[in-house]
Amino acid sequence: MDIKKLPRTEFALSIAQIAGERGLDPQDILNLIEQGIISAFKRDQNERELLSQDEEDTNKYEVELSPDSGSFEIYQINDEDRLKVTPPGFGRIAAQTAMNVLKQGLNDLQNQKTIAEYRTKIGTLLSGIVIRADQYRATISLDRDLEAVCPKEELVFSDNLKSGDRKLFLLKDIQVDEMGRHNILLSRRDPEFIRQLFAREVPEVSNETVVIEKIARTPGERTKVAVSSTQPGVDPVGSCIGQKGSRIQSILNELPADEKLDVIQFSKNIEQFIVQALSPAENLKVLSIENSQAKVLVPEDQLALAIGAGGENVRLAGILTGLDIKVGAESDFAKKDKK
Repeated sequence: MDIKKLPRTEFALSIAQIAGERGLDPQDILNLIEQGIISAFKRDQNERELLSQDEEDTNKYEVELSPDSGSFEIYQINDEDRLKVTPPGFGRIAAQTAMNVLKQGLNDLQNQKTIAEYRTKIGTLLSGIVIRADQYRATISLDRDLEAVCPKEELVFSDNLKSGDRKLFLLKDIQVDEMGRHNILLSRRDPEFIRQLFAREVPEVSNETVVIEKIARTPGERTKVAVSSTQPGVDPVGSCIGQKGSRIQSILNELPADEKLDVIQFSKNIEQFIVQALSPAENLKVLSIENSQAKVLVPEDQLALAIGAGGENVRLAGILTGLDIKVGAESDFAKKDKK
């Protein structure tokens, strides 16, 4: 159909419909149509052999397009004049080419709009379905048929992701490669993933009544989260645990099955903080803090808990407090002092 003969309301309604369905600005769609008309004009010039095959058309063109009727005129712009150059009977050729340009342009605009929206979500959680996963990466399907990648260094090996699994991921970054393609990068390993899980499940964290002060994590094994409260009377640890452990269980459900999670009370008193950080061990006593090293006396029956499997508990406590923590029973320190 000749674009010039489109009824006024049909053209305008079509633009409005496309804009509404795609969530785009109608003017952006009109701009794409104008680009398509200019592209069709240049192709027509070549086919008429008005330009040689090797000659590039460097002229500047503008299109006056009616947003109501769809009628248009093409103008060539030079230093002094603005010449109307619309070829006779050009409407049908322009309509077909404009449609081709429009289809591609709409996809590009939609992708740009979607990527712009996702950029505002960097640092937040996204839900996605695992398409495929191996030891190098997991490919994830997001909303709007977008695909994202969770690379090897952002995966937790013990997660054991399988095709079809729906999981939460941290939107870590959006990078542009050398081909101009946008790559959406996800993570389940970053400590911020833990922070966002708490914000999702604990209202007091999302409204900043409870503050996550520090996170120490060995992905797949153990995570320690130190919390404080900005309001008197609010128990930060209890808020995170929830009634009968409901909140902490929801968070654990999103972590690898064997990963342990300790929520501890943050304290500006470093001795108190060290004792809390070594949870679940109890009845501890800080003997000394010198040269960024702390010595902690631990009852014999609590020593294994304080150290943790492979030394993981004491190591993470050290990360939280910023100290090299040495734990031992009274007899251990007595022997070392003698030496």
